[in-house]
Amino acid sequence: MAYEELLEDPVIQKYLHELVGPTGMPVAAAPPDGEVTDEELAEELGLDLNDVRRALFILYENDLASYRRLRDEDSGWLTYLWTFQYDNISEKLEEEMHRLLDALAERRDYERNNEFYLCEQDSIRFEFGEAMEFGFECPNCGGQLVDMDNDRLVDAIDQRIEKLRDELNRPPESEIEAEA
Repeated sequence: MAYEELLEDPVIQKYLHELVGPTGMPVAAAPPDGEVTDEELAEELGLDLNDVRRALFILYENDLASYRRLRDEDSGWLTYLWTFQYDNISEKLEEEMHRLLDALAERRDYERNNEFYLCEQDSIRFEFGEAMEFGFECPNCGGQLVDMDNDRLVDAIDQRIEKLRDELNRPPESEIEAEA
């Protein structure tokens, strides 16, 4: 199956880049039809064999590639034949978006439920308990810790959550809370 159209999507490109990194991106962005060995891919793409293998195993761990092993009868060496499976990449991306949404909701709750203090000199943030342990003085520079207003951060997280919910076609949290 040809994946050219799918791989033109900038969101898919970004997802793959986040998975395999810049050195593995040529592998992820050029999936051949059918089976291929890691050596063939490395030679075809002009990449280091270890970089190709690293990218292939990352794709495998994320259910975007599979392999089968062949044992050479004479030498006993194993050859791995790789197949790319990008048919489910949209579902994988959606799963990742759900994980991100959950992580953002968790972070927002953490930000809302804790009080923070900041060393303006060193830009180090402390939870209330930590700040109290240090006598509201920075352990690095000895400067006074000041109460930190994180409302802008919470608002930014809320905006990102709503944007993700829109992209996932999920109702706003206010509707979910009203139903409960």
